[in-house]
Amino acid sequence: MVVKIEQIKDAGLKLDEPIAPGVLKEALEGQGSGEGTGFQATAPSTLQATLRKVSGGVLLSGGFTVHVGAPCKRCLADVTLDLPVSFTINLVPESLARGDDFKDDDEKAMEKKERTQGESGGTFQLGEADEQLFDGKTIDLDPIIREQVLLALPMSAVCREDCQGLCSQCGQNLNEKKCGCEPKVVDPRLSPLKNIKLN
Repeated sequence: MVVKIEQIKDAGLKLDEPIAPGVLKEALEGQGSGEGTGFQATAPSTLQATLRKVSGGVLLSGGFTVHVGAPCKRCLADVTLDLPVSFTINLVPESLARGDDFKDDDEKAMEKKERTQGESGGTFQLGEADEQLFDGKTIDLDPIIREQVLLALPMSAVCREDCQGLCSQCGQNLNEKKCGCEPKVVDPRLSPLKNIKLN
């Protein structure tokens, strides 16, 4: 999904576009990195975004809901999650960023003050938004969407907080029924370890 700078008028540009399934798949399966996240997209997502020209750059505010599924980390049952994603990014043209290399700290501070004075994107100052570079002519939203999907994912999925998991001996799902396995006898020298609480 590419936006050209000339498409962004003075009033801004509103987007309501479906996210390409390939973008979600690439983010979740780790295309090129060889490491997947363990999550899979279960339904399409739609990006709602607003782009506004500010101080030579573009302020991008957007959001979408990513629908993913994964096996529960305790009992391996299928888990589906609807993860809301919202973000605000200040896109700075590379030409402006390169120009900063030749300015002293006072000039940079003065320009930053001028950029942020009187410019706000709602409840925050422009200087507080994440900054990313772009070529100054087109904005490729796909890498931004991939990054936001990865940031929204939990470390792991559980079907419910009190999930009992699987029996370590027979593999029975203990949420469905108790099994008849005898608990393993713990070496008495290790019994003090049962009192350690890990959070």
